[in-house]
Amino acid sequence: MSRQRTLNGVLHVLLIVLGIVWIYPFVWMIFSSLKTNTEYINAGFKLLPEAAQWENYARAWKVGHFSTYFANSVIITCTTVVIVIVMCALTGYALGRVNFPGRKLFVVAITATMFIPKGYTIIPIYQIIKSLGLLNTLPGIILAESSGAHVLFILLYMTYFHNLPKELEEASEMDGCGFLRTFVQVMLPLSKPIIATTAIMQFIWTWNSFFVPLIFSINKPELRTLAVGMYSFVGEHTVDWSGMAAGASISLIPVIIVFIVFQRFFIEGISGSVKG
Repeated sequence: MSRQRTLNGVLHVLLIVLGIVWIYPFVWMIFSSLKTNTEYINAGFKLLPEAAQWENYARAWKVGHFSTYFANSVIITCTTVVIVIVMCALTGYALGRVNFPGRKLFVVAITATMFIPKGYTIIPIYQIIKSLGLLNTLPGIILAESSGAHVLFILLYMTYFHNLPKELEEASEMDGCGFLRTFVQVMLPLSKPIIATTAIMQFIWTWNSFFVPLIFSINKPELRTLAVGMYSFVGEHTVDWSGMAAGASISLIPVIIVFIVFQRFFIEGISGSVKG
């Protein structure tokens, strides 16, 4: 018994140490956002600033145009999340509940797309958006961000819907509901944990996305997102390090809020899919 307690104590100590190591860069970044550039460069591992420079946040928000980049990130991310949820839920529902010819082959095919790097698909995506006349526009960036198979989310929905009782569909059919109406009114409300999982993960990925927004806003800086907007702190000969740290701290706030709000549904969604 005492040996087990000792092992548990050692395990807890190790986990605490690993937690501190993991969170230290984030804490260091937040404190660095309150330093001057000179102090930032010379501080090393020192956390606390000599005097808090709150004007770094004002400089990032106004001079660094983070107010515009923040609005762009919110519009692009929220719209992309909605599109991905609807698209993946419909695909997952069809794969999970309809046994059509070639279903297994289709699942294998979309799963294989997980191994295609994003960089290899950017040229056809660029050409499609250009042909639609959406270059240098927010809808163009949204369309580019929401493109792709989103295989992970489709498989989560497919597994979840496949494990729901068939009696639910039979009861809705007796009430006169068709395939789509059954999905909207019966199945989709039951998949809240998967919706939350998709929303959190896609929100984080899109909010932190750099490559796609960079490509589609390169000729129009006012369309930059927060991730791309970090470039505004890089001059020809100097870098505003403390302003960049302040901008990075601002960009973290929505991600933390979203995860805290939806974390219960996120855990339920992952555990529910694994059990299934």
